[in-house]
Amino acid sequence: MAKVKITLVRSLIGRPGDQRSTVRALGLGKLNSSVIKEDSPAVAGMIKKVAHLVKVEKA
Repeated sequence: MAKVKITLVRSLIGRPGDQRSTVRALGLGKLNSSVIKEDSPAVAGMIKKVAHLVKVEKA
């Protein structure tokens, strides 16, 4: 399967709790932290939910 690199580029300050939880579930903590995940439907849905906070690249 393809892999994607997800980087947190916007702050979580003032964001709703569900968006904070989604970012944490992706494994992101601080600004500019990155993780590499398998591109699955579950991960794609999580990315879509917080697309305005993250940058996604092919890995």
